[in-house]
Amino acid sequence: MSQRIIIDTDPGVDDAIALWLALASPELEVLGVTVVAGNVALKDTVRNACKIVALSGKTSTPIYAGAPGPLVRDQVYGKYAHIGAFSNELVPDSELQPQAEHAVDFLVRTLRKAAQDNDPITICAIGPMTNLALALGMHPDVARGIRQIVTMSCAFTALGHRVPWAEFNVYADPHAAEKVFTSGVPLVVMPLDMTFQALIGADDIDAIRQDGGKPGESIAALLSAFDRSDLTRFGREGGPVHDATTIAYLLQSGLFSGQKARVGVAVSGNTAGYTYADFYNKLPTPPNALVMQKVDEYGFFSLLRRVLSRYGAHHGEQQA
Repeated sequence: MSQRIIIDTDPGVDDAIALWLALASPELEVLGVTVVAGNVALKDTVRNACKIVALSGKTSTPIYAGAPGPLVRDQVYGKYAHIGAFSNELVPDSELQPQAEHAVDFLVRTLRKAAQDNDPITICAIGPMTNLALALGMHPDVARGIRQIVTMSCAFTALGHRVPWAEFNVYADPHAAEKVFTSGVPLVVMPLDMTFQALIGADDIDAIRQDGGKPGESIAALLSAFDRSDLTRFGREGGPVHDATTIAYLLQSGLFSGQKARVGVAVSGNTAGYTYADFYNKLPTPPNALVMQKVDEYGFFSLLRRVLSRYGAHHGEQQA
């Protein structure tokens, strides 16, 4: 029985890898891809999502455009926002278009049905959480349709990566993160503290390029074009692929280990987007999240190579 998931995303590079990983996995049924502004403006994140899904061959997967900006704060984009959508050289162009329905309406409709059927859905939140916050804020009953939210967000000991004090997905819309963190829905958090432990190097990129069909070629091109190596910070070669950890967790949770904690976020002031985790029960509030603290780096990249190689195998079958 496959897990039913919705991926809420703002495609950049990591998001693309997460989407291709999920779409290559028969263990996961991707009910829809809901898109939010974040790494780049909404028109570009939607364009990227369409190109990514099209290249996977799973073109029946519906894509929904969502929130164009954060709930309250001024808009902030990712490091490479000036580039806009992926070039056709990095990810081939596609005729695929998003659905007419708004992402938030799709979330509310689908999650309500899941609640009625007593068959809740897992949400992978790998962008700013604006779409989820709007759905949960306007219609709190939809929380019953969510099994868990597996989110790539937060930074506790690792400090930030877009600003020194915050992880980007939370920094881009801290009020949305607060709404999600306090919704009562079980959270699994993939913070920078953990994602910085798994750095993809040249050998893995080459293997994915060779074995991963068209998506593998695009992944290698994207990782080369947007190099996230940082020898000073990481102390070794390679760069993180943050968002893919959410899908890897659903496929092979044993690759990760963590601890329950109360996770919260600062929504205003100079350090808006700063997140804390109460690992030692200093607060009167109970844990709301399982925070991942360690990842099996070798196992994680073995999983990525193995799953993404299905694109190469399918390509070979089509050619035969």
